Amino acid sequence: QVHLEESGGGSVQVGGSLRLSCTATGNAFSTNYMGWFRQIPGKEREKVATIDRDGRTDYVDSVQGRFTISKDKVKNILYLQMNNLVPEDTGMYYCAADALVSLWVIRTSAIEYWGQGTQVTVSS
Repeated sequence: QVHLEESGGGSVQVGGSLRLSCTATGNAFSTNYMGWFRQIPGKEREKVATIDRDGRTDYVDSVQGRFTISKDKVKNILYLQMNNLVPEDTGMYYCAADALVSLWVIRTSAIEYWGQGTQVTVSS
């Protein structure tokens, strides 16, 4: 069993930066594959960035070059550094984890563990 807790969200202006953190506690094996997803009201949750157990990272096109996902394997903390934020980045950001499958390829509905989310609001 794994507990994921996000932090670091907030309100920023266009062009600003935020760093999200996700602290994972419990069975470290269950966090082999992790990622960040975001959701706005009325829309499906979408993947933003994922990281595999070997360090491979993937990003949705809209954040490529602006966001960086990383993981402190010792502390089991996942990060998302978000730079040059735009209003379209607004949403609830969720941390997710799975033991066996890359979050880049798995169906969102099949992901095993989720955090409660942290809100990011970007205003112009």
